[in-house]
Amino acid sequence: MSGVATVLTHRRPAETRPALAALAQCARRAGVTLRFDPQETRKHAFASEDGLELDADSLDGVQICFALGGDGTILSALRMFAGTDVPTFGVNFGEIGFLAAVEGSDAGSGFERALAGDFEVLRLPVLALSGSVAPAIAINDVSIHRHSGNRVAHLAYSVGADEVGSVRCDGLVVGTPAGSTGYNLANGGPVMAWGVEGFVVSFIAPHSLTARALVVAPGDALTVCNRSPDESVDVAIDGRPVATLGAGEQLQVCFDDRRAALAQLPGATFYQRLREKFGRLANVP
Repeated sequence: MSGVATVLTHRRPAETRPALAALAQCARRAGVTLRFDPQETRKHAFASEDGLELDADSLDGVQICFALGGDGTILSALRMFAGTDVPTFGVNFGEIGFLAAVEGSDAGSGFERALAGDFEVLRLPVLALSGSVAPAIAINDVSIHRHSGNRVAHLAYSVGADEVGSVRCDGLVVGTPAGSTGYNLANGGPVMAWGVEGFVVSFIAPHSLTARALVVAPGDALTVCNRSPDESVDVAIDGRPVATLGAGEQLQVCFDDRRAALAQLPGATFYQRLREKFGRLANVP
């Protein structure tokens, strides 16, 4: 590979500094320029040197993005390049790193393989958010939460023109297959293998015996209305707060035409990843 690679890292620069040094060496050998935006340049206090492009705002001409951190960092990279052919190669320096191609301990060999083009690209579906909030996209999930200390939220949800239900709860999560192992799983929602069509809706602490997770068909749009008479609820995308939904307001969630390109090592499967990541947390041998 030749050209330009951009790099994103998480908020603890000391943890990723050795890996960045290894990446710089690998990139020099491959004839690849590493591009860092102003935030990354300041975070790591880079000095100008051959092979580094610092304080760069442009994403044009990028061939690959390296995301060094947890799933949050990888998700930021995937959103940044959604709708393009730029793959995100994740190196896990977080808790789980479900989306990562390699662990931080294998960063060096991972960089060599990535820069040699030795990876596969998985196209992940993207959720589009609209309505009473600013348009945005999500890779994992869109979640709605009641404000801390406020009364239980009252959320009605419809698919197309049909209202499916109205639930008093602490919130609601709309998850893609990639995001089904996150907040949705914590709610007791189903795990959806990558490649499954559709997205899942699950509830956070529903005050009902009948509220059940729902898998929505890929071509359908979900509308969520805040039926609370006085209180707003928070809206988050991939775990990051982005908006507030006022009383009586509503939002729509559906699949977007864009896709996000996730790099993974050849032969890696969803089920292998599921066992390795969650089996490890459960101390399964």
